Amino acid sequence: MSSMQDELILERIENLRGRKPYEEKRAAKLGFESLYEYFEDKIAKEAKALEADQANKTKLKKTIKTKSVEKKRSGSCSCC
Repeated sequence: MSSMQDELILERIENLRGRKPYEEKRAAKLGFESLYEYFEDKIAKEAKALEADQANKTKLKKTIKTKSVEKKRSGSCSCC
């Protein structure tokens, strides 16, 4: 784990303010030993979701580009 991720976790915990007791209860309910572990897992899941989202966008762009190329090749008129 990088120190940048450590800083991010600590920053998120600091910024909880009035929500800290709620997040501590939630972490305990989900089986985490500490609030730090809970946020570590939460950030990892967010990063994974972001990667999946980026992959989907890339795939969609390729699909759109392929379809537009196929349209251009299919006919000489613009109506088809």
